[in-house]
Amino acid sequence: MEKTLALYNELNEAGARFYHWDLDEDQAATIELGGRYGIFMDFHNISTAAEELVAVAHEGGHVFTGATHKVSSPYDLVAKHEYKADKWAVQRLISAEELDAAVADGYTDIHALAEYFNVTVPFMKKAVCFHTHGNLSTQLYF
Repeated sequence: MEKTLALYNELNEAGARFYHWDLDEDQAATIELGGRYGIFMDFHNISTAAEELVAVAHEGGHVFTGATHKVSSPYDLVAKHEYKADKWAVQRLISAEELDAAVADGYTDIHALAEYFNVTVPFMKKAVCFHTHGNLSTQLYF
């Protein structure tokens, strides 16, 4: 919970504003307008503290990297911005040293690692891929 609160504070200090919004099936979305950011969270679609942490970190990735786009943007641009936000989130939440230490302490199963870092399993897979293979692509490894 400390990491989540720290991210909320960091984003708030950066000028991002949070709103509770019905996003259908999505958990969160970031909108940039004139250099100002609004982060819309749908807490009806967030069931766990791990999901909240990952969602806030991912949206923080959009804010701190400036990786936002128009709704009508081409898929390749959207994918590039989503990748950039995920990469920022991974680097912000789990360092290579922290991952190595957790593995050395016996957390070698992906589910155990996700629980240890209080993140979702899909996010943990991205973190492992990033720190071991240099990319977020879980399709090649999981």
